[in-house]
Amino acid sequence: MIDYQEFLKMKQLRGLDAGFSPLWMPDFLYDFQKCLCEWATRIGRAALFEDCGLGKTPQQLVWAENVVRKTNKRVLILTPLAVSRQTVREGEKFGIECSISKQGRTPGKIVVTNYERLHYFNQSDFVGVVCDESSILKNLDGKRRRQITDFVRRVPYRLLCTATPAPNDFMELGTSSEALGLMNHGQMLGMFFVNDGKTTQKWSLKGHARKRFWRWMGTWARALRMPSDLGFDDGEFILPELRIVQHEVQSEVPPGRLLCALASTLNEQRAERRRTLTARCEKVAEIVPRDRPFVAWCHLNAEGDLLEKMIPDAVQVAGSDSDEVKEDRLWAFSHGDIRVLVTKPRIASFGLNWQHCSDVSFFPSHSHEQFYQAIRRCYRFQQLRNVTCHIVTSEAERLVLDNMVRKERQSAEMYAGIVREMTNALAERNGDGSALEMEMPAWL
Repeated sequence: MIDYQEFLKMKQLRGLDAGFSPLWMPDFLYDFQKCLCEWATRIGRAALFEDCGLGKTPQQLVWAENVVRKTNKRVLILTPLAVSRQTVREGEKFGIECSISKQGRTPGKIVVTNYERLHYFNQSDFVGVVCDESSILKNLDGKRRRQITDFVRRVPYRLLCTATPAPNDFMELGTSSEALGLMNHGQMLGMFFVNDGKTTQKWSLKGHARKRFWRWMGTWARALRMPSDLGFDDGEFILPELRIVQHEVQSEVPPGRLLCALASTLNEQRAERRRTLTARCEKVAEIVPRDRPFVAWCHLNAEGDLLEKMIPDAVQVAGSDSDEVKEDRLWAFSHGDIRVLVTKPRIASFGLNWQHCSDVSFFPSHSHEQFYQAIRRCYRFQQLRNVTCHIVTSEAERLVLDNMVRKERQSAEMYAGIVREMTNALAERNGDGSALEMEMPAWL
């Protein structure tokens, strides 16, 4: 028969502790990166929610190398399109051997491939999986999320890395927890959240469960925007200035009106975007510098085609291009072989390092995550110049811009909340990572 203290310990939410003590921790990592790598290796199944540019790639390579040295088996690193080459280049830079595989072959111990090629691989070939830019998991009903979650289900060691773990709501964190094999999405909602009764999509943290939720999060995830969030010096990670410049083109004024009407519905906004397509693309072509790199982000195929025609030296990466063509062109821009790149956020806004570029343009959309990630391809660690983002919109699209800005502000506040709450929860834990023991009531 157990005593009351033992009973309370059994009720504490803990991480899986499925890892091991690191066998190798290289000097090229910054102190805060070593701290995170050591922790993630000990946990075995962990998530690193770090802002763009904090070095998630070298951290995941070191994590993978430790798993290889411990087990002498393979680790698979999954990346967005074209990031696989960048990951291998980082491996070469830091002396970590890894290789790209596109058709399911496993040429070495650390294998790198794109998410689009996951179906070629067999989970039984790997003892560890890294999901780079794992925010792809946030789409609860997404086919890709189910494919990834099913693939990693029987893999002992797992690591998730992303700068945008839950851009819209805390409940999106459940898909990461499920991928790590901790608690599925439904279980997490039932334990920590309450539904407002009006829609199955709107959940909020239970008041009495807030602290317990963040303590639980602290058992398997770490979140930070800067090294100082973990108590380290920010040093070289303090970035130059980010300048947001707005450009507005005229919209058509309907007959009988003095002013144009704001596009309020999605259909009206789509129609307005097509009506002003030429004017908006002309404005982008006007602001593109002639002597340095530039990225023109777009959303419509017609926008991409017109921008490519209007801008000298422009090369487009379109959705209709093959994966090989997309990779080659994105790689060429990364190396300076293409001066002006025209592409969509859903194609190239994740994972790529474009610090050589400091000028971009963006057409507003309702996705703040696309806007944030698109800018962060250039505005990140090792960017030495001020970054300028030109937002080009029309008069009637002001509601779209306002919504994007509002969502961006809310996302920043929520991510700051994740960092704050997790930091507070971790401060209440013992140095060995175990939860604080609950005290026996004085009257017992």
